[in-house]
Amino acid sequence: MPQNQNPLTTLHHVPLFSSCSKKDLARIVKASDAVSFKAGRVMIEQGQPGREAFIVLKGKATVRRNGKKLASIGAGSMVGELALLDHGPRTATVTCDTDCDVLVISQRHFHGVLDDVPALSHKLLSQLASRLRDLDRTAVG
Repeated sequence: MPQNQNPLTTLHHVPLFSSCSKKDLARIVKASDAVSFKAGRVMIEQGQPGREAFIVLKGKATVRRNGKKLASIGAGSMVGELALLDHGPRTATVTCDTDCDVLVISQRHFHGVLDDVPALSHKLLSQLASRLRDLDRTAVG
């Protein structure tokens, strides 16, 4: 995905939000904060309580669990989305490899969007169920 996408276009490419309308995406963007991180900065630290999710608009980062690299992410990637559902501990550490521009959405603001647009809950639950099925197939076969 090109690095200079606007937030609505980037959100549309995030699998969790891919079935959302432009109006729904605009509500999510409005409920989010734009934040910049410098290269080397830890965006998420494994084991810490999660309170928000991050959508990368620009830049690259590395996801590690227990020090082992799991993935490299860039524009259009979302991390920390489990925090939108609970305040459980972070399952991985995400460190910026380059300067990163991200949208940050807190659980409280995300729930506000869901309260305003109940149909969005159904879309997101469907996407989460699909991701769980994919993970199950990968783990079990």
